[in-house]
Amino acid sequence: MKLIRYIQYFFYVGIHWGWGIAFAIVRQEIAGEKKYGINSTGADELKKLKKEGVDISHATMYMPVSYTLLEQSLEQIDPVNRKHFLDIGCGKGRAMCVAAVAGFTRVSGVDFSAAFCREASANLAIIKQRLPATQFLVAEQDAARYAIPGDTDCIFLFNPFDEMIMKKVVNNILKSLQTHPRIINVIYANPLYKSLFLEHDFKEVYYSKTMEQFEVAILNCRY
Repeated sequence: MKLIRYIQYFFYVGIHWGWGIAFAIVRQEIAGEKKYGINSTGADELKKLKKEGVDISHATMYMPVSYTLLEQSLEQIDPVNRKHFLDIGCGKGRAMCVAAVAGFTRVSGVDFSAAFCREASANLAIIKQRLPATQFLVAEQDAARYAIPGDTDCIFLFNPFDEMIMKKVVNNILKSLQTHPRIINVIYANPLYKSLFLEHDFKEVYYSKTMEQFEVAILNCRY
């Protein structure tokens, strides 16, 4: 089953972004899935959700973030601020699994897809065996209506939805900061709407881009 997924993923990436990028990404996929022992490879599975009657009008294509990009980004986060990690648009839970191994003691994810939430929970159960003290929570919910927990100190986004929803998410983050003043870091991969954060007291403290699909910004805000 994994081999089939890798082959499908290779051709999907190759057709859309080039065969050189496809080779690089699939090599990372194989190494990352083996390292963490999870099953999160896949792409463009939103089409399946549409057939099931799920409203995907504001969602972007499903594609998991590169393991290398994710690990490098988490290394930039001060261990003091590695308490509660939240993945908004968590998909199959890859970022949550990697964050737990990186030292976050509480890891949460939210996604509008029941199918993705089930797969995320299955992957987290694998990591839970390695890290029994870590608290995990997956919520099936619309990100625009999700109230950011007051102890969240790191949020991950991989361009999961359009600008309209992102504006609401940014407002939800600001509400949480105003109610519970603290330092919060946002790891934003493929940061198309980065300006929405910069307009509201966030500062870019890290940026990296290697090849078209490996782009990330870390935005920091202190209230």
